[in-house]
Amino acid sequence: MNKRIILTAAFFGALAVVLGAFGAHGLKSIVSPSQLETWQKGVEYQFYHAFAMLYLSTFARYKNKLIALSFLFFSLGIILFSGSLYLLAIKDAYNLSFTQYLGPITPIGGLAFILGWACLFLAAFKDK
Repeated sequence: MNKRIILTAAFFGALAVVLGAFGAHGLKSIVSPSQLETWQKGVEYQFYHAFAMLYLSTFARYKNKLIALSFLFFSLGIILFSGSLYLLAIKDAYNLSFTQYLGPITPIGGLAFILGWACLFLAAFKDK
């Protein structure tokens, strides 16, 4: 599990760098400042949780189910929360018509982040 967590964290971290650079250089001229702020918020939360996953990898050797759940929730949070923010930020520039369905997705991703942190808290609390 440790290797999988580290690989996933590295992937999400590298992707956050790419998406951050794309937002700063590629989107700056085609989206509004508000939309660019939304994009950057997605990048920010993706980075936070990629780093959190790296921290999780230090617990992975214990084969704790709560750590596995935390990893799952952080991954889902990145995909749902950050992913929906990315799509919402570019919806006008790329005429994405399906974005009206993304409104409920963002808070579900936020809930996944909260659940991931709660699982990490419980895993640490239960650790001897």
